[in-house]
Amino acid sequence: MAETEHARLTPPEGATGVLVLGDGTVIWGRGFGAIGDAVGEVCFNTAMTGYQEVMTDPSYAGQIITFTFPHIGNVGTNIEDIEAINPHALGMVVREDVTDPANFRSTQPLDAWLKANGRIGLSGVDTRALTRAIRVGGAPNGVIAHDPKGQFDIAALQKKAREWPGLEGMDLAKQVSSTQSYKWNDGLWTLGEGYDVDAAPADAPHVVAIDFGLKRNILRNLVAAGARVTVVPATASFDDVMAHNPDGVFLSNGPGDPAATGEYAVPVIRKLLEIGKPIFGICLGHQMLGLAVGAKTFKMHQGHRGANHPVKRTDDGRVEITSMNHGFAVDTETLPANAEATHISLFDGSLAGLRLTDKPAFSVQYHPEASPGPQDSHYLFEQFVGGLK
Repeated sequence: MAETEHARLTPPEGATGVLVLGDGTVIWGRGFGAIGDAVGEVCFNTAMTGYQEVMTDPSYAGQIITFTFPHIGNVGTNIEDIEAINPHALGMVVREDVTDPANFRSTQPLDAWLKANGRIGLSGVDTRALTRAIRVGGAPNGVIAHDPKGQFDIAALQKKAREWPGLEGMDLAKQVSSTQSYKWNDGLWTLGEGYDVDAAPADAPHVVAIDFGLKRNILRNLVAAGARVTVVPATASFDDVMAHNPDGVFLSNGPGDPAATGEYAVPVIRKLLEIGKPIFGICLGHQMLGLAVGAKTFKMHQGHRGANHPVKRTDDGRVEITSMNHGFAVDTETLPANAEATHISLFDGSLAGLRLTDKPAFSVQYHPEASPGPQDSHYLFEQFVGGLK
């Protein structure tokens, strides 16, 4: 082994964590959170706030998140800013060491929260360089590891990263979806009051939400818009959905390859379209609707992840600043004649929304519920629920 190679594989002084990429790249840092290792896709998120919401977003299942904002963890964690019961992202890579919480809402430091939830953190990394590498080379496979003693089998970690199959072709919705149906009645959060509990009126329009890995704030926004909601698992059949007598059907966000999830979800959506049931989809739900009408999806080079993504509306030219998290997209060129683009990403021109011209169905690639992120697009929930009244 050459001296340079030996030095690269030997932990530098104080290194207790490492990120090993599928091409063999070794990035040293200081580990925090849980001890151990996890393998997945390495991506980056440009949001300046909301790391707790990001880590608990089920759409991040199978991914290690590089946060481009250098100061992560300084407001601690709490029991309210979560989008699922447990974190779904495998780990986080950050620039600066996590400091003690400096926020009145904090109930637990980030380090302790990660430990309690079995998630690994890595600080002291040049996240700008890592982000540039992802932008140039695409989102790589990687292993994040933490050992307080600084003892790592780098060759074994490189092998694990190299042999991980990647997200393309992987159906993760089944892994993060609820396993049974349940009702949701809570509305949005207000400072000093918390969440609006039991806010859905009994006579409100009934929305059945198919859970491919949904964020809780989506359900809160549906309730705030005037709906009562029943959630069903990702694998729910057409009969399962219709047994709840929905006025409309919501297709949620979620992780993994839409083509894989579409194997069982698309036939259900097509039947819902055939009977004219109103449909609203977000993120993976947007991709499911696209596949259901005959469009194709593809794996993006680096994906869109952050709370500052500009999207242009095609009808009036207005621009919304949106929250995004997706590594796959619907190919605009494959949209059928009865589907029109309603929103376009101003970053790369990719499809960010579609509407059917012959059915009451529409979807967006971004996250109008935010959490974290701007609230420019909350009107979409009112548009959907308002059409059911």
